[in-house]
Amino acid sequence: MNPVDTSKVYRLLYPAVPAILGCSDKSLVYAMPVVSMISLSNSPPLIGVASSPEHSTHQAIVSVGRFSLSWVDASMARALEVLGTTPHDAADKLHSAGLKHSRGRTLDVPVVEGAMASLECALYARQALGDHELLVGEVLDASASDDFQEYWRFQKYDPVLYAGIQGGSFKTYRPRPSA
Repeated sequence: MNPVDTSKVYRLLYPAVPAILGCSDKSLVYAMPVVSMISLSNSPPLIGVASSPEHSTHQAIVSVGRFSLSWVDASMARALEVLGTTPHDAADKLHSAGLKHSRGRTLDVPVVEGAMASLECALYARQALGDHELLVGEVLDASASDDFQEYWRFQKYDPVLYAGIQGGSFKTYRPRPSA
């Protein structure tokens, strides 16, 4: 086995299915792709997202106390790549990446239209961990396409697989078809 620089061990966790982390504050819509997510508790339903406090999306979430997560499929991979690599000074980062959104069913958070699944979360806790913070959200609303029936069936959902940023390019891959 070859040695791996310990500052890059997170890359061993790739590929991963990304979600779009979003929030809104007044007329501004913030968003960014994230891959470091984990279910933390079933009761109450808590999900954790690792994020750099330097990101404007992170700062907005801390300010407003709520966020959304939207999972998109491969048909939206290009928009996800734009969102992940292009600096956005726009008032609506989702729109500037070519993604339409609507207000959540329960919270005033942006939910990507056509997403395969989405969560609406109230900020429950924050924990500094090295150069990132763990944002813990209490899930107040969850929805998914009909391809989810207790588990994903993958008949309609073709997930994006994020493989890291290489040469300044957001890399996505599709799994090889089985033989």
